[in-house]
Amino acid sequence: MSSITIALKLYASLTEFFPERVKNNKIEIKLPQGTSVAEVLSNFRIPSERAHLVLINGVYIPPEERQGKCLLEKDVLAVWPPVAGG
Repeated sequence: MSSITIALKLYASLTEFFPERVKNNKIEIKLPQGTSVAEVLSNFRIPSERAHLVLINGVYIPPEERQGKCLLEKDVLAVWPPVAGG
């Protein structure tokens, strides 16, 4: 099976799930072709309730689509936690 390379961006408190100190909250990762958004989140041990806003190339992916939505070469997967404020 061939592999793809994507960029993973984690924001705010989610940066704690990166394996090491990462510059600019972004890493490039190699994945097997056919890897879903949910699998990436699981591999980085990001709890689903903390992955509030998930985008691929700027397009929102709702929670019910994350298991079936597969990433493609050079996709940018960006994840934000729930944000409180006012």
